[in-house]
This record gives sequence, C-alpha cells and structure tokens, in this order.
Amino acid sequence: MPSFGKSSTQRLATCHPDLQRLFEEVVKIFDCTILTGHRGEVDQNRAFDQGRSKLRWPNGNHNRLPSTAVDVAPYPIPDWTKGVLDFAMFGGYVLGVAANMGIKIRYGGDWNGNKRISDENFKDLVHFELLEP
Repeated sequence: MPSFGKSSTQRLATCHPDLQRLFEEVVKIFDCTILTGHRGEVDQNRAFDQGRSKLRWPNGNHNRLPSTAVDVAPYPIPDWTKGVLDFAMFGGYVLGVAANMGIKIRYGGDWNGNKRISDENFKDLVHFELLEP
C-alpha cells in the first residue's frame, strides 16, 4: 500500500484536517505526492508571477493556516504537458473519495463543478480546495 514520504507528510500537515483525512485515504489506493500545502507570501507571489495562481498574497486559500487548499499530483508525476489525462483521472478519483467521505471540495480542473475540464480557461490540475472549511 502506498504511503506519503517525509516531505509530503510535512506539507500535508500544514493543511486543514479535512484535507489531511482526505489525502491519507486517497494515498492508500492511488499513490500521490503533496506538492504544496500552506504558501507564505514569497511563494504565493512567485506562483502568481509564474502564472500558477490567479491570486496574490494573502488572497489564496493556500495562504491560510491551516491551508484550505493543497496541490497534489499522482506519483510518479506525469509529464506536465502530455499527462493531462493522468492528472484528470487522479482528480476524478479524489473527487469521488471526497464525496464518499462527505468532504466538499473544488478541483482546479473543474472550477465550476460541471464535471468537465474542457470548458475551463485556467486549469490547475493539481489543485484541490475545501468549499466549507
């Protein structure tokens, strides 16, 4: 059974307990790595400047402590440009586990929640955030 390594465990520990519970369940079946939990000012503004976030500090869900957003990728991490379907499959799996656990989340591949990634202008395929922290 997969489990998180030291870095993923430390990053996940900066997140809201519901996100911790969710991804501790997800990793049992679908190996994954925690890329980012809480982001400080420098990291958030860098993510914005690089086009990886639409928000500057302190307006992102990653900026709360505990963080109400987390970036998670399947492991091993697929090619960022060719692996879109791999990220989307992982996102769908996470959405299903969250629904079964009663945890309401939004997926960065489907911001409007209509279960389609094709209609999104900004795809953040590793982003998951709580809707009701």
